[in-house]
Amino acid sequence: MKRFTILLSVILTSLALMFAGCEKKDEQAGTTEVKKSTKGNTMVFGRGGDSVGLDPAYETDGNSFMVCDNVFEALVFYADESTALEPGLAESWEISPDGLNYTFNLRKGVKFHDGTDFNANAVVFSIGRMMKDRNLVFYGQGWEIPAQERTPEYWVSMEMDDTIGSITATGEYTVVFKLKRVEAPFLANMGMDFADIISPTAFLKNPTEFLRNPVGTGPFKFDKWVKDDRIILTKNENYWDKSGGPYLDQVIFRSIPENSVRFLELKTGNIDICQFPNPADIELARKDPNIKLLAQPGMNIGYLSFNHTKEPWKSNVKLRKAIAYAIDRKAIVDNIYQGMGQLAKNPIPPTMWGYNNAVPGYEYNVEKAKQLLAEAGYPEGKGLGQITLWSMPVPRPYNPDGVKIGVAMSADLAKIGVIAQIVTYDWGTYLKRQREQPDDMDLFQLGWTGDNGDPDNFLAVLFDGAASDSIRTQWKNAKYHKLMQLGKTTIDQAQRTKIYEDALQLIYDEAPVISIAHSTVIWPAQNNVQNFKLHPTGSVRMKDVKLQ
Repeated sequence: MKRFTILLSVILTSLALMFAGCEKKDEQAGTTEVKKSTKGNTMVFGRGGDSVGLDPAYETDGNSFMVCDNVFEALVFYADESTALEPGLAESWEISPDGLNYTFNLRKGVKFHDGTDFNANAVVFSIGRMMKDRNLVFYGQGWEIPAQERTPEYWVSMEMDDTIGSITATGEYTVVFKLKRVEAPFLANMGMDFADIISPTAFLKNPTEFLRNPVGTGPFKFDKWVKDDRIILTKNENYWDKSGGPYLDQVIFRSIPENSVRFLELKTGNIDICQFPNPADIELARKDPNIKLLAQPGMNIGYLSFNHTKEPWKSNVKLRKAIAYAIDRKAIVDNIYQGMGQLAKNPIPPTMWGYNNAVPGYEYNVEKAKQLLAEAGYPEGKGLGQITLWSMPVPRPYNPDGVKIGVAMSADLAKIGVIAQIVTYDWGTYLKRQREQPDDMDLFQLGWTGDNGDPDNFLAVLFDGAASDSIRTQWKNAKYHKLMQLGKTTIDQAQRTKIYEDALQLIYDEAPVISIAHSTVIWPAQNNVQNFKLHPTGSVRMKDVKLQ
């Protein structure tokens, strides 16, 4: 992948050229052909970037999961517009009194898209393949699971190897998970994308290529992937749930990187739903009689973090706080989110239980930042040298324009003498390189949309670097790690609430990350789009959607 580094002196010009190039490419490609060339009842979803891969066990990005949401299914489902749990591929479940055994009773008569049967062995295979030490029991004849070729990042970051002791198919449609420890969010975790059930037969045909040819039980089947252009799904005519959809013949996920171009495609009717429009385009959408707005408070956080694997960021708390006080977060929210964001105090959304209202957040205070910078050993930035500020290349629910936000942050840091160079990559490379914690990364933007409505899914998965090398922040704090362990193994929610409030206070005191904003998710759509519902987890569900 080609790396490109953007210097402040040329960044606006570079961006303008890049966006102009996107527009030209879009025009030359003849985007109107997308709908004209497809037959039947087709939904075209315009998104900001392509998927990285389509094997849910190994991906971490929303652009991958939104496709997986329609191809695969998990044992438990989240209800529409909430994180309440419902039966999924499991009709029911029982939990032992000691909280260590979960027995799932599976649906019968469900088929994978390749015609093979969904059963207990498929569950053992799908979840068991992520285990480091595979303590698995199939019912009758099972499969030899190949060695993993890459790290199942969600599994590792959530410490699932320390949670699940064994998985046993006790019958053709019964699976028992025996846990090593009580895990309060375990059932909610089993509704997440990483726990989707795949076709073992399809996977074993070519394990390395499964991420490009996914086979699940969902309402839509994978058809075609044109890299950086579109992914096409077709209706699963044999879908097991006969109570409703799927109603659409096809769903096309189009990649349109530039926000304004994507919104123009909506205005001209070439796409049906526009993900992540520019805030300024929302007002235009409100005035258009052919467009409606779908909105929901975001269960998300956009943040700036430090490379905690290198000095001085690893141990210099005053330096981290100097950066926090130097950034005018309110101006970023006001000017870039433009009414679609809320200034963040905690790295979990204020609608989530465990939120700590007592945490004040970092005010914008240049003089305090200068004072802390001097106390940290870098008066007016001397001795620190030029640092890098990695900025996201694609819009996400929690960050409408990473490069623009990076420019604003860099300008703020310059006021205290810290010179920050903006660095970005294509999305897949950005995620891969950031995970490697390279020495040429100092500060980086990332964010998160919650998977299951539990604070553990934010606070442990994002920030407990002591739990796993896969945690992207790699902040290692023994006190924080102990709080995360207590949060997982404590059942009483009132006690868990206090644990997470203490953890949020510690994050404020130590400043391992700087919380920027929680966004309000607003997606414009054509008026004829019926029953499309935004979900707090960021899932894009097409099963019940109709075009009228």
